[in-house]
Amino acid sequence: MRKISKLSLVAAVAVAGFSTANAQPLEEAIKNVEVSGSVVYRYNDAKAKDKLNGQTISENADVNNNYKIALNLSSKVNDYVKFNSRFIVGGADSGFARLDTTDNGDQNVDVTLSNAYFALTAIPNTTVNVGKQGLTTPWTVAVDSDGNEQTGTGVLALTTVGPVTGAAGYFNQTNLGKSGNGLPSLNSYTANTGLVVTGPGAGGTVLLGTTPNDDFGGKDIAVVGLIGDLDFVKLDAWYLNMDDVFDTYSLSAKANFDLAENAKIGLEARYVQLELEDEVATALGRDDKNSMFRFAVDGKVSIVNAKVAYTTTDKKGGLTALDNDAQNTTLGWNLTSNNTFDADYWQGVIGVDILDNLNLSANYGQIKHKEGNFAGADTLKDKEYYAQLTYKMSKNLNTYVRYGKLEEKVNGDKQVDDTVGRLQVEYTF
Repeated sequence: MRKISKLSLVAAVAVAGFSTANAQPLEEAIKNVEVSGSVVYRYNDAKAKDKLNGQTISENADVNNNYKIALNLSSKVNDYVKFNSRFIVGGADSGFARLDTTDNGDQNVDVTLSNAYFALTAIPNTTVNVGKQGLTTPWTVAVDSDGNEQTGTGVLALTTVGPVTGAAGYFNQTNLGKSGNGLPSLNSYTANTGLVVTGPGAGGTVLLGTTPNDDFGGKDIAVVGLIGDLDFVKLDAWYLNMDDVFDTYSLSAKANFDLAENAKIGLEARYVQLELEDEVATALGRDDKNSMFRFAVDGKVSIVNAKVAYTTTDKKGGLTALDNDAQNTTLGWNLTSNNTFDADYWQGVIGVDILDNLNLSANYGQIKHKEGNFAGADTLKDKEYYAQLTYKMSKNLNTYVRYGKLEEKVNGDKQVDDTVGRLQVEYTF
């Protein structure tokens, strides 16, 4: 026992000496570190009714508390290198920690390391990020204070020449098998090994791998993009490839105009096309083509703000984003155009500033789409409408309350009739 104690003491002294030799004054260490982050609490309260032929057949409630805390630390290594890290207190997908209040007591939440990368700026007008970082693409969400995030390990380079910025990245590992809303529809796919099974919606037999693969994280991703900021018009073009899974590109244009002193208008047009590899499409029992087009107009005149948006998807499929919050799809509150077939999706918002920091809005969304692209597919018509009161107490503290309805009709028969409510508080620093 004594020998062990002496060895432990020697080891402790050695470690202490090493730490002291490499340490720097606390004041200097703190001076080179930038800290930022966010804290979000969200309360959801939904009461769902399932109906058949106009009669309620079941009712249930879904009430939950949601938390997400993000802490960003950026440390200057030298004049050309910064180290960036992001820690998240939340869910496993870098989103909310969802605590169900109906059946469970209070629980603790995990802490995860979301980002850990070096930013190199030795080349003029260029930044090269190396390491574990957010996937900065129109198909993914790199940073989100109140949602899940897509991350990957690799290299992303951004360089600016005049009004044009070019981007190129390669990642050999991502969290796309666990985070996001697009790829879960592909989770049954693995490389073709010749096993023949019957698949739902396939209209026959399909080829699947012998072992399910629920994680696309090992698939390599390559991405390139061009962004042009031409005064009032912003143009961008992107291409992304996921090895052995799909190729996709997107084009968009955004413009903003000041019509008068207290009047402005914004326009957006976006087109996305995604093509699945033949083996993936076959395994899923669907066509390989997916596309989406969106046109949106928003504006504000004095204290009144409004927005109208229309989105349509391909008859063969509308899988155009890897997360429902990404730019390359359209999201309402509970409705999305992502991964829908032959969709027509309308959104409308009109609001008024009651005070400079208090806005009341009425929101409406309606999407009509097919259950799939096979013969006899049901026609679905989903509709949501809700009121939202947004209060910006200060620059770094924002809260809103929502309350509304969500309905779904299948071939004209109402089958879902939900009442939904939400309270959210967000603090940034």
